[in-house]
Amino acid sequence: MMDRLRYVRLSNRQRWAVWLTLTGIALLALLILLLAHLRPVLTSMASARVSNSVNRIVAAAVEEAIQRGDINYEAFVTFEKDATGRVTALRSNVAEVNRMQSAISEEILHRLSEVSTSELRIPVGTLTGSALLSGRGPYITVRMQAVGSASAVFRNEFSAAGINQTRHQILLEVDVYMSILLPGIRTSTTVANEIAVAETVIVGSVPESYTYFSAAPEDMIDYGANILD
Repeated sequence: MMDRLRYVRLSNRQRWAVWLTLTGIALLALLILLLAHLRPVLTSMASARVSNSVNRIVAAAVEEAIQRGDINYEAFVTFEKDATGRVTALRSNVAEVNRMQSAISEEILHRLSEVSTSELRIPVGTLTGSALLSGRGPYITVRMQAVGSASAVFRNEFSAAGINQTRHQILLEVDVYMSILLPGIRTSTTVANEIAVAETVIVGSVPESYTYFSAAPEDMIDYGANILD
């Protein structure tokens, strides 16, 4: 039995190869564990960074459009009146509404493309998950890339503004979907904004109907008198 047992002597090169292999496996396992621990922290911080950037971009794009006069109430809505001057209906300029929806979406996407790649600086203490160490220690830098799509839709909102008065607001709903790429991690987030871009107060009785903003002229819907319901 003993004669069958033989010890295999490894050369120095073979020993180094075995040691390097074991070390590589250990480092790979450590890296996997580290990424699993860092993933929620990186995902949370990246989503917050992207959301803040998107909110600033959307607000700036819409504000500049308003300042240029591209968005104004008179361009979007016309009143129909009877012989006594009473407002009987509101009609939206669907062509202008659609044009502005496309223009704002394109402008937001253009601005997003200019800041699609950035660096995320994270304090080492934050990576520990400890509330006591959060925000402390030296920073590590992670490269982040975000790719997005945007949609902009106008909608009406009516509300009482006083005795025999109706406030008509034009709201712009902007939804931006962002896909965020980090080293070894891919996540996504949707940032929604609703901005009042124009309004007026209609004095007198409630108009009998209005034409709802829609994506296509064939989808235009006339609603009846109970527009405040």
